[in-house]
Amino acid sequence: MTLHALRGHDAAFLAARRLVFGIVLASFVLSFFHRTAPAAIAAELTQAFGIGAAVLGTLAATYFYVYTVLQIPVGVLADTLGPRRLLASGSLVAAAGSLVFALAPAWELAALGRTLVGIGVSVAFIAILKISAVWFPANRFATLNGVTMLAGNLGAVVAGAPLAWIVSQASWRSVFVALALLSAALGVATWAFVRDHPQERGFAPVHALPGPAAPRIDWRAALRDVLGNGRTWPGFFVNMGIGGSYLAFGGLWAVPWLEHAYAMPRVTAAQHASAMLLGVAVGSVVVGMVSDRLGRRRHVMRVVALLYAASWLPLLARVDWPVPATLAWFFLMGLLIPGFTLSWAIAKEVNRPEHSGIATSVVNVGIFLGTGLLQPLVGHVIDRGRAAGDVAGAWQDAVTLMAVAAATGALLTFAVRETRGQA
Repeated sequence: MTLHALRGHDAAFLAARRLVFGIVLASFVLSFFHRTAPAAIAAELTQAFGIGAAVLGTLAATYFYVYTVLQIPVGVLADTLGPRRLLASGSLVAAAGSLVFALAPAWELAALGRTLVGIGVSVAFIAILKISAVWFPANRFATLNGVTMLAGNLGAVVAGAPLAWIVSQASWRSVFVALALLSAALGVATWAFVRDHPQERGFAPVHALPGPAAPRIDWRAALRDVLGNGRTWPGFFVNMGIGGSYLAFGGLWAVPWLEHAYAMPRVTAAQHASAMLLGVAVGSVVVGMVSDRLGRRRHVMRVVALLYAASWLPLLARVDWPVPATLAWFFLMGLLIPGFTLSWAIAKEVNRPEHSGIATSVVNVGIFLGTGLLQPLVGHVIDRGRAAGDVAGAWQDAVTLMAVAAATGALLTFAVRETRGQA
């Protein structure tokens, strides 16, 4: 092959890789929008369905319950069926769920719609990790995770203050009808353009991973290997504390807490949630790049996680800052959250390469289990305080609960082991 032909081949591979990654990334961004949207429309949901804080927490958390249950099966399917089939079908299920949620006359049907959305988008994250593991070199995995989280959190930013403004001008139901159409379009694009392996586009494999012509892995044996690997589990519990506290707060309770604690208008409160999510977006890229550059995971994770746990202290003390200062602090909190994202790189590296989908899905369960437990539990604490006539104390207890979860996750980073960036 001539030099010109080689360059053309390389350019074609890079173009194909970008297209595949871009489509899967778009689905992941949409999943993040769904994940945090309830924070911006909490008041509308409460009014539309006539529900209290505990039911609102349950309604929001149905998404995370589904995520928790499906993460390991999705990891198995990513390693066996492949991300293309998984993501295309998941996008269509999410489209149906968005439509049910938009048209629901009662909270029970809205919960069904959100459950379907959770089922559909639960495949996006594992799919993009699998695509990253198969289409890119191992020493770029953490950086790609950072880019993925940057894009995802930008989607979550749109689900904050911009969504709060949109629903003040138009119906939240119309927004979710539009999301249903977008999900369906992404499903079609995934089927048309995404491929599980470079070989399916006529390119050489990036790794010595099983290709389409190789025998399928024994997923039962693979799952036993991952679950039986003691180095898999610390990341699970780190994610449960840090990821759970982050999504419980930023994904639902931050806006109503700021409305209560600081008497902020809803759009201003939603701007704080967006500032946090923007911080997570920026911090994810920085953490991933620093980790890949150093070839270290756990030390970076530990430092950032401990600083994140400490960032809850001003919230617990109810420091009376002006709005620009509170916005800056929420952005700083967001910058410190992404230490937990290194758990995916660690899980991939401490397990066999062909088990990357299962390994990352196992540690990912911790995020959604933590969130699914915290969101309704916080709502229960708030409802109990209201019933007792101590709303201020109830909100303080609620924030303390999430801060304790964050601190617990940070302390558990001391149990993490790694391979220093080697797959």
